[in-house]
Amino acid sequence: MLLCLSSNHRNASFEILESLSLAAPGATRALLGSSAVMSGAVVLATCNRFEAYLDIDEPLAADAGVAVASTLSALSEASGLSTDVLRESITIHEGPDVAAHLFSVTSGLESVVVGEDEIAGQVGRALDRARSEHTTSRDLERLFQRATRTSRGVKNLTSIGGRDRSLVRLALELASSRVADWSTAAVLIVGTGQYAATTVAALRDRGARDIRVFSRTGRGPAFAAKHGVTNSVDFDVDIVIACTANTVLGPDYFTGTSRRLVIDLGLPRNIEPSVAGIRGVELLDLETVRLHAPLDALSAHDDATAIVRSAAAEFTSEREIEPAIVALRTHIFELLDAEIARAHSRGASDETESALRHLAGVLLHGPSARGRELAVGGRASDFAAGLEAVYGITSVAAPPIESAESA
Repeated sequence: MLLCLSSNHRNASFEILESLSLAAPGATRALLGSSAVMSGAVVLATCNRFEAYLDIDEPLAADAGVAVASTLSALSEASGLSTDVLRESITIHEGPDVAAHLFSVTSGLESVVVGEDEIAGQVGRALDRARSEHTTSRDLERLFQRATRTSRGVKNLTSIGGRDRSLVRLALELASSRVADWSTAAVLIVGTGQYAATTVAALRDRGARDIRVFSRTGRGPAFAAKHGVTNSVDFDVDIVIACTANTVLGPDYFTGTSRRLVIDLGLPRNIEPSVAGIRGVELLDLETVRLHAPLDALSAHDDATAIVRSAAAEFTSEREIEPAIVALRTHIFELLDAEIARAHSRGASDETESALRHLAGVLLHGPSARGRELAVGGRASDFAAGLEAVYGITSVAAPPIESAESA
């Protein structure tokens, strides 16, 4: 059973998301070790959301309750937030709702700026981290891979998404009311990751020419050479944009200098709030950016939503029919192995074995495809009954997945 605990810009404050973000690096293993019923965990942490995707061993409501309680306890210990606060700031998705939610998130339909560019990559990197930590599972792998494919479909088939839809670009749009001429403004970017690269592109689209980069990790020169900007340690510029994961800048970087605009796109914060109190400094942070999201970002495009719902229904159906298809494949492969052994005993060549395996694959394709079609139509049990009638296979397709409300 799949389970998702979601805390995002719609149901949690900036402070809560920041605390969860700080806890994110060690959260995956902590979650996986918090309950005996969990077989996998993937954590997605971005500037506007913290989500834990869990694979529960048994599809029982009681186990889901245990998993939720254990997860909240582990997150509470890691973040310093009470379980009561977490319960009020987390939405729980179960069963088929998990796929629908992740597919919608990955397609940018749940973002501050609907259709934003960055979220699909962040979802992919969350799965990569889980793989490197050996905390993912087969079902979570399938879920996240399908989410990525769904996101591509939404981007290719609808008007949702595009280079002009991102949190960085929204922040620069808000900043434009403070910048008379981007072409003459000196801009310093703090950070050298993917977000920083996105920021460089967005600045150039605004007409910025004097773009510099600062990094405490020593990656500044390489980033500057790759993106055609200047490596610098000088904060006496017109605009500072912080977008990194490992740097916090205090008042010392901004005192004794001229008027400037500071944009903090980091979560956790890259700029200490006290910087806003320095004379001549105006601080624009993620919380401010979120409050100014354009009105057209409050509802998703109908076509994009339809694609997401269809993909989620298909994913759920495939999970229901999979036990029956696996049983059919097992039955055919057992017969195949026996026939190959018999053929080899009679002097058959490797070409004969290859031909037999190809034939088995061809024979399996049609029934497998038909089984998935039946599952989408709610007839997975018909496929299982057919297997029993024709082949004597007693496997029964998994029952329809139900959410907590319908169970």
